[in-house]
Amino acid sequence: MAVPAGKSRNEQFRRTVAAQPVPIILDSRQSEKPEPIVLGVIPARLASTRLARKVLRTIAGKPMLAWVFEAAKACPQLDQVLIATDSAEVAELCDRNGWPFQLTSPDLPSGTDRVYAVSQLVHADIYVNIQGDEPLLKPQHITAMLRAFSRPHVEVSTLKVLCTAENITNPNAVKVVTAVDGRALYFSRATIPYDRDKIAPQYWKHMGLYAYRKSALERFATLPPSALEQTERLEQLRFLENGISLYVEPTEFDTIGVDTEDDLRRVEALLGR
Repeated sequence: MAVPAGKSRNEQFRRTVAAQPVPIILDSRQSEKPEPIVLGVIPARLASTRLARKVLRTIAGKPMLAWVFEAAKACPQLDQVLIATDSAEVAELCDRNGWPFQLTSPDLPSGTDRVYAVSQLVHADIYVNIQGDEPLLKPQHITAMLRAFSRPHVEVSTLKVLCTAENITNPNAVKVVTAVDGRALYFSRATIPYDRDKIAPQYWKHMGLYAYRKSALERFATLPPSALEQTERLEQLRFLENGISLYVEPTEFDTIGVDTEDDLRRVEALLGR
């Protein structure tokens, strides 16, 4: 795409994208599809702090974002998959590969806020927030998470996997405790539950994928960051502090979220086999 002299590439690209029609997905009340319409959204922020430009880093011959997009597209429960980005460079990658995308504001504070921004333009009944730095994502992760919505009262769902011994005390591995019905009681970077009597309880690691009904997503976006959210730096606590339940589905498939060069090497070793 040629850019006129004196104009930044990013500004020109934003104007070009803004002038294009937004693909609209009709909700199930307006379509012939009896089930809810489910949209997968992959937030892809280029200005990551711990590992620069990570969604564009090459893993086994493909950009990280390609691994995530292809896994999401393979999930039969998703009606469409869309990449939400604040980067002209990421948007150009999407355009070259024919991946649907939506340009969003660079000022959005979290992936959930980016999904909410998409929900104001692209209509669905359920939105799935798929992390752009999870190249080991499997379609089964999304399928498991969407099982929770067979219960009409469920507004938000997420995933948990058994916590390995080395991650029990790792603050980067977020732990979750749940009620017997799967409702999240708390998420923490601390080791929860605390094993006072050394009975060796089962620990669960939270996996940062989410699915939301549109109403819950809209409520989240209107609420200010909560005290616990800011303390733990965990956006899902904003739901819990404001009385919105999250239901946590188990999965047997763990992943490696890529935040460091070491993470990148570990994932490369697995996907490059």
